[in-house]
Amino acid sequence: MVFTLLDNEPVKINVNRCRLLPRELLLAISLAFFIAIQWPSIGLIGISQAQTNKTTNKKTPQIRQKTSIPSTKSVGFKDIAAGKLSKSNSLNPELFRKKDANEFVGDTLGNLDYRVQRGCYRRSFSESNLPANLSIDNPQLSEFFKNQTKGFFDRMRGNCIPYAVAFGSRNRFDSLSIMNGPIQDSKTEILTFTPSAAGGFLVQQDYLKDESSRYTEIELPLRDVLYDPRKVSDKLPVELVWELNSLIKQIYPEESNSLENTDSIVRLLVDFGDRDHWAQIWATEILDPSTKEVFASAFWLERDDIPGGFFTGSGEAIERAFWTNPLSYRRISRGVGNVPVSRRKPSKIAANTNATKPAAVPQQRYRAHMGVDYAAPIGTPIFSVANGKVVHLGFSGAFGNLIILEHDGGYRTYYAHLSNYNVELALGNEVRRGLEIGYVGTTGRSTGPHLHFELRKDGVYVDPYSSRMQLDLWSMRDTESGQLTREILLLGSPPKL
Repeated sequence: MVFTLLDNEPVKINVNRCRLLPRELLLAISLAFFIAIQWPSIGLIGISQAQTNKTTNKKTPQIRQKTSIPSTKSVGFKDIAAGKLSKSNSLNPELFRKKDANEFVGDTLGNLDYRVQRGCYRRSFSESNLPANLSIDNPQLSEFFKNQTKGFFDRMRGNCIPYAVAFGSRNRFDSLSIMNGPIQDSKTEILTFTPSAAGGFLVQQDYLKDESSRYTEIELPLRDVLYDPRKVSDKLPVELVWELNSLIKQIYPEESNSLENTDSIVRLLVDFGDRDHWAQIWATEILDPSTKEVFASAFWLERDDIPGGFFTGSGEAIERAFWTNPLSYRRISRGVGNVPVSRRKPSKIAANTNATKPAAVPQQRYRAHMGVDYAAPIGTPIFSVANGKVVHLGFSGAFGNLIILEHDGGYRTYYAHLSNYNVELALGNEVRRGLEIGYVGTTGRSTGPHLHFELRKDGVYVDPYSSRMQLDLWSMRDTESGQLTREILLLGSPPKL
């Protein structure tokens, strides 16, 4: 056999010689042919992969932008700007930091046994022994009382001495106020005796003429206060209407369910306020206008370090109810505690390993629900439970539309899932108790229209419905006792003999 190469020189191959090893030769030729064909493709694949990696490394990572769906804007309500919201959230991250509720145990120093006795003591020759006659077993007070009232009884008018005396735990003397007769006019004088922190006792002298200029006396039918707030709003600021209605419902005597069907009236002493301080109800009484019999009463105590509060004429603390009623609700749908989230389905692999075992029960998961849910229709007005400052106003994740109010004493209240806000409300506003701040909705992580309400003390959750929880907001402190007995005589109706 003859082959011709590129240089045109013939080459002779002895075919007979090649036949000596036909199998080995065929295998060698096949292997060489395979390598010649596959090697370029292997190189092309490597080049293609390198180009692909190079192109991929040059790509900028894609960031998913957070999308927000604007809420439907209702006519007459303020649209909260996004910039304002972010500013509100960034002002104080502690507003949203969760802490263990078990860290806070409440105020154990509160005077839970506080009580007040009131009356008119018949005048006699033993007026200087009045403390002992009122069951105050304190010889030091009796001696101090005699020295301070030598001229007071010379200015007495009427046939009895109006008094209000307060006792603390274990019948401890807290305060005593006396008045120079059951007549309230420009000559009315009151002395108040209280223990001194340094030992001994203190006495304070007050005159009705100095206080009367601050207050306006108003009388309203009890029926209107309970059932027709529109008539009441003609005489009181709107925030005082909510406060008065809540107050009367708390002090209304349960044994007298028919008082609203009589001519009973609500007597108020109101300070309508000015540019420097809020309008405030200082005294309220439910009484019979003909006999002047007082069925129930309550008085306001102003405080510097914590929000003020109402106490009844017998010394009962009623502030807890104010801090747990931010709206007119249908029912409490959920309280503080653990609530079920969802059930975990059992693993399929575990279920198939042993067919004879009964089907696994799905595991129940729980999450902490640190608040109280009040079920109510969408648009139900929500009121501030106490004087405070708006420190957050806007959307906040699972809370939805949220308002946070900061109160004196380290307290904050949270109002979540709102449908909208008061049109006049803005971040940084000072708000008064009873102000309409928002409206019930179902925004955020909500399964239906309701208000999610929280109370926190120094960032720690507080269950306001827990019987073991006692806050300084809700109890009489020893230093405040004299203020209450003084106001009972100064602002309440004159007691009868």
